[in-house]
Amino acid sequence: MSGPALDRTAGLVLGLASTAMPFAGSTDEQAERWLRLLRSYGSAALVLAALGISEHPLEAEPERVKAASGQSDDVAEQVAEQARREAALRGAKRVETADVLAGVLAVYGQAFERVLHRHGCEAWQLRQLLELERGSMAT
Repeated sequence: MSGPALDRTAGLVLGLASTAMPFAGSTDEQAERWLRLLRSYGSAALVLAALGISEHPLEAEPERVKAASGQSDDVAEQVAEQARREAALRGAKRVETADVLAGVLAVYGQAFERVLHRHGCEAWQLRQLLELERGSMAT
């Protein structure tokens, strides 16, 4: 593990995710679990609230895409590494949950975009707000 250290809240979210992801039956279900976690903690919760992310999906879930082979095995670590990259881009000493949120978006791609859409947000809106937050979170 290289890059900025995890702050307490980001560490909590990644720990909870590492226990929850193996029980998800699909990539979309994993993405949904990430969203549920991130809506509740730290700077990611503030970003998602600012976007008006609903607690429950506004649209019915389509048929789920089965989890990619090997994706659920170490996905929390993949997200953590991407979050460290995000924090490093903003010159931070600590990884915050907004960095984890950006990491989830990068690692899950279209699956996370589908989940966001079902909750009333488009990925471009999230990316735009994360860019604004990156500037204000730099520490």
